[in-house]
Amino acid sequence: MQPTQPARAERLARVNPTRAFLGALVIVLAGLFLPGIFGGVLLLALAVGLIVLIRMTWAVQTPPTRLLRLVMLTALIGIAAFKIL
Repeated sequence: MQPTQPARAERLARVNPTRAFLGALVIVLAGLFLPGIFGGVLLLALAVGLIVLIRMTWAVQTPPTRLLRLVMLTALIGIAAFKIL
């Protein structure tokens, strides 16, 4: 499993930050405006992707950055749960 980690991280490093931001923004807005369970599932899918990214970058982040990311992730999961229920 170790040999695949650097390749994945290198591939993520080449992603255009503007495109990544706009893509995430589109997913969040779609999740917020889609009705009920459809929007909630989309937001949960985004949360899963964020969990993967947080795990990959955890070691190189400062504690305040870690806290902010966990707060944002918790808020996203809470909104998704609210939409599903």
